[in-house]
Amino acid sequence: MIRINNIKVPLDFDFTNIIKLASEKTGIPENKIKSAEISKKSVDARKKNDINFIVSLNISAELKYEKRVKNAVYVENFVYRIPKVTVEKRPVIVGFGPAGMFAALVLAIAGAKPIVLERGMDVDNRIRAVEKFRNSGVLDPECNVQFGEGGAGTFSDGKLTTGIKDKRIGWILRKLVEFGAPSDIIYLSKPHIGTDKLRETVKNLRKYVVSLGGEVRFGAKFIGYETENNCISEAVYSDGKGIYRIETDNIILASGHSARGIFEMLYSKNIKLSQKNFAVGLRIEHLKSEIDKAMYGCFAGHDALKAADYKLAVHLPNGRTLYTFCMCPGGYVVAASSEHGRLAVNGMSCYARDAENSNSALLVNIDTSDYKSSHPLAGMYFQRELEEKAYIAGGSDYSAPVILVRDFLNGKITENIGKIKPSYKPKIKFASPDEYLPDFVCESLRLGIREMGKKINGFDNPDAVLTGIESRSSSPVRINRSESLESVSVGRLFPCGEGAGYAGGIISAAVDGMKCAEAVINKIESEKK
Repeated sequence: MIRINNIKVPLDFDFTNIIKLASEKTGIPENKIKSAEISKKSVDARKKNDINFIVSLNISAELKYEKRVKNAVYVENFVYRIPKVTVEKRPVIVGFGPAGMFAALVLAIAGAKPIVLERGMDVDNRIRAVEKFRNSGVLDPECNVQFGEGGAGTFSDGKLTTGIKDKRIGWILRKLVEFGAPSDIIYLSKPHIGTDKLRETVKNLRKYVVSLGGEVRFGAKFIGYETENNCISEAVYSDGKGIYRIETDNIILASGHSARGIFEMLYSKNIKLSQKNFAVGLRIEHLKSEIDKAMYGCFAGHDALKAADYKLAVHLPNGRTLYTFCMCPGGYVVAASSEHGRLAVNGMSCYARDAENSNSALLVNIDTSDYKSSHPLAGMYFQRELEEKAYIAGGSDYSAPVILVRDFLNGKITENIGKIKPSYKPKIKFASPDEYLPDFVCESLRLGIREMGKKINGFDNPDAVLTGIESRSSSPVRINRSESLESVSVGRLFPCGEGAGYAGGIISAAVDGMKCAEAVINKIESEKK
């Protein structure tokens, strides 16, 4: 099979004519082309008066024809093979976010019949808990935007973009489609599932794991483990009514970046942890229509174009960097708290991305030197302190503190919402970020928003709404592991995914989950020899 890259086609191109396009670009007669499919599709919006799609095609034809094509790249399909194993003690996976889900999927296909412990609830019950919080401000600290089936990604935009290169990614995308995700995630340069479609996708993945003999226990909070000869021998969990033990030789710890109690438990057991950089900031909301116009010009609203996204970063004279993260076109700012008395926000979009506003995190890099402590959990305590201040600034009832860009840049507060209506629920309260963010973060935000306004017309719109606090973009803690992917402190404990400090999004977490599952399989196989 060959790949032809960088083919420009107009927005109104009929993609049912892929064979014809492949013939035109390669010179291979249409009747000699066995198949042609899009391998990559992106929007080229560099010239606002001439926006096009850029596509890559995978083409299969008779070999003699393929060899004649200039500028073609030969590609081979990667086949991901999972060996079959038999186990005496079933492996345990802690957490059912992207890392835990794909670790469970691999182990289930291998025949290892994994047991997943998820402190939150299944998707349907989780939706009810999240909606209750959004509508009433009543938080369930065990089941919320952070905890439950699918992890934090279930209530997000479902972005599948990643900076890593790994052959497993194609397998992950195909599996997601198999379980209900939109088929276009296979080839879009910026694929996303959307929270609405992701919910059904993770449910179907779970059902498949169970059909292979796996088990997912919801409301099961991992609280500890036992060892024998400094290797895992038991997993311990609680369902709120009792404490239970599972004999196991392997634990994959994929608990997510917000499972702070697990970090504290590991520290108490002298597990090697280390500080990690992360970021904090705010969410900025604009009208989707105005972002579309800024990014697409006269093509805004074209039927072939989805809601516009953006990605910005500015390096500031104070030595900090302000960057956008998890941009949600046509989405909502959501309540992402998971602890009583602490406030956090995140962004969420449905697949259609058709809500009135678009929003993005505006984050300032936080270095470990900012923690002012050598304690391995100092970053977590730093997060908690800021979230407590944001909770108080919002009125101590999970109202989010908001401010208009004009007021923030001018150092004042008014209570007049302009044409951009805040999407956060349950409620908002006008308050300055100076009340809950460090001075250097506020300085960086003020400098950076002005600079970003020079890059995207209207980004510094006076009516744009800033909502705090965005503090859960990544884990501030790393659980140290060796080349075997085991904890450097305890054998057969596999720290995994974003919470352990080894991933930064749905896809990279899923890849890491697969790697840890492979490591468990290797351990099982080595014992049989």
